Amino acid sequence: MGRGWWVVKFQPITHANTQNPVLTLDAARAIIAIMTGYSDRINHAFAFAAKHHDQQVRKGTALPYLTHPANVAVILTRYDQDDDTIIAGILHDVVENCVREGYTREMLEQRIGEKFGDEVLTTVLSVTERRLDDDGVELSWDERKDDSLERLAHTDDRARWVCAADKIHNGSTILADLRRTAFPETVWGRFHNSQDETIRWYRRVYDRLQSLGFDAPIMGELAQVVTSLELHTRPEPVGRTK
Repeated sequence: MGRGWWVVKFQPITHANTQNPVLTLDAARAIIAIMTGYSDRINHAFAFAAKHHDQQVRKGTALPYLTHPANVAVILTRYDQDDDTIIAGILHDVVENCVREGYTREMLEQRIGEKFGDEVLTTVLSVTERRLDDDGVELSWDERKDDSLERLAHTDDRARWVCAADKIHNGSTILADLRRTAFPETVWGRFHNSQDETIRWYRRVYDRLQSLGFDAPIMGELAQVVTSLELHTRPEPVGRTK
């Protein structure tokens, strides 16, 4: 039987210096309250993510950013993944998105390793996009995406679970937003690349995981999300899924 979740609604706190709602530690405690049966480490992971994603919102929306790693954790929980995998899901964007004044990448890596262990840190870094290559040369957006797919070959299944859950939530969010609006260009306009290139990215992730022999049950759900994105914008999907 999977882990249980209580549904708790909370009102995001508005920061004094912005009109966008941001998630404070108090709001994070409300999210923590939706969990039952979790270890203290997972509670601390949510608090850690809330602290570092504070004042961040989802791209093109007013939703607190913490709603994303929380949903990644829910997805991983549905598939009965272990604590280290769930914690890595909660923290998967901290190193990538939270380098700012007072926090270097090295500091964030050190804090994650010390608080949550080397296994969690390794998984987080495996799914974190690199901005520099091994020679210190800055990567373009396309090169970062190619690099992240290449590095999946050198990860374990824990990182692939987190990758799949991340793409399921992001892709499902796009689909939900498209179904709610009469102006799909407002959704696609959030992204760096065009609509077709954005959809193609999700297909590439699925195909890469499949090519590496990752056949966990979550791949069926990812296939549905990818195909739904393709069918939402064209009469026939651009690729086939099993």
